[in-house]
Amino acid sequence: MLVQAAGLTIHALDRVDLQRFIQAREIAGRAFGAWRTAVLAPSDRREQMLSDLDLPEGLSVELEDHPAVRSGAPPPPPDVVRLFRLDLLNSGPQRLRPREVRLGPDLPGGVRVAMRLPDGQWLNIRIRMPPPRPWHSTTFLAAFVLMTVAAMLLILGAVARLMRPVRLLAAAADRLGRDVNAPPMDETGPSEVATAARAFNLMAERIRRFVADRTQMLAAIGHDLRTPITRLRLRAEFMDDDEQRRKMLSDLDEMEQMIAATLAFARDDAAAEPASPLDLAALCRTVADEAADAAPECAEAVCYDGPERLTVRARPVAMKRAVANLVTNALKYGGAARIHLSRAENGLVRLVIEDDGPGIPESELEAVFAPFRRLEGSRNRETGGTGLGLTITRNILRAHGGDVVLRNRAGGGLSAIATLPG
Repeated sequence: MLVQAAGLTIHALDRVDLQRFIQAREIAGRAFGAWRTAVLAPSDRREQMLSDLDLPEGLSVELEDHPAVRSGAPPPPPDVVRLFRLDLLNSGPQRLRPREVRLGPDLPGGVRVAMRLPDGQWLNIRIRMPPPRPWHSTTFLAAFVLMTVAAMLLILGAVARLMRPVRLLAAAADRLGRDVNAPPMDETGPSEVATAARAFNLMAERIRRFVADRTQMLAAIGHDLRTPITRLRLRAEFMDDDEQRRKMLSDLDEMEQMIAATLAFARDDAAAEPASPLDLAALCRTVADEAADAAPECAEAVCYDGPERLTVRARPVAMKRAVANLVTNALKYGGAARIHLSRAENGLVRLVIEDDGPGIPESELEAVFAPFRRLEGSRNRETGGTGLGLTITRNILRAHGGDVVLRNRAGGGLSAIATLPG
């Protein structure tokens, strides 16, 4: 737009100069024509013929007995003399030359010319330059609109072409955030774009290698830990103290469950599951029914509120695991699980699970998503779990492009608010 404005300004200035030149030449020519008319016309018809002249804007001619310019008046500026060709007043045939010529300035920016006729009368000419009209043209508006549209199309096309690699890079980064095994970017195009794509693919490969190495290491640790746990279990079976044997076997069971949960979290088996259209409303009802069957004493406190059908694109097993984790936590720690499902005007899917528990301290609302973070003080797996449920749930939702947060309800209880792209 700045270039467009600069171009129009240059055009206007050039047009003003051209208009001034043409107007000055026309005024000068008409002034000379008025002088010839006055010289050649009979004395009794001179005034009538001058009044019949078609004079342009900025030129007036009067026939008087006295000059309009006093003797000794300062001459007009040289550029004005050259512009109106006043230096040619004394040129031409002798009989057409004025007996006397007086020049003087006329404000603003004009000039007065007094020329004495052969019979002693004075032809007083007043010359003023009309105001310029740089935009006065029948085709200016159409040309301006055409130039503006053409410039905007060129700019939009150029910007879209320049931004396309950035959009591709952003899309690839989003895919990598959802799926670490996403296909690599195409490394074709201009050298800068190809270099950026190559660097991005190298980064993605390093991330995949890091995740694979971590998973392999944890799997090896889990496998190695199972052997001593099995030996401890066998030895515990031969203990004479029944109470100590029961406690030791319970601890070993908890260790095995923690190892299994850790390995499942590290592997993230659901990440390899293909995404497909999923009826989230039906999934929520299924999870609610299964939770009610698993905890009959809380069956009345489990309910679903939402549409009959709501389809999203997701990985079914992973999404069911995430919703089930939230519902299980609500029942375990809050004694209720009210599921509310809706779609916002912007297309975002909102899943809210409310309970009637004591809530969570404000300082811990985000900390509970950390791995192995448990607010329940005991190490009993029946009450405290392994501390990975919310972590897994957030990982699943974020891999789908959504998120989950916890909020204390004003009337008591906790709300788990999950969002998903529609």
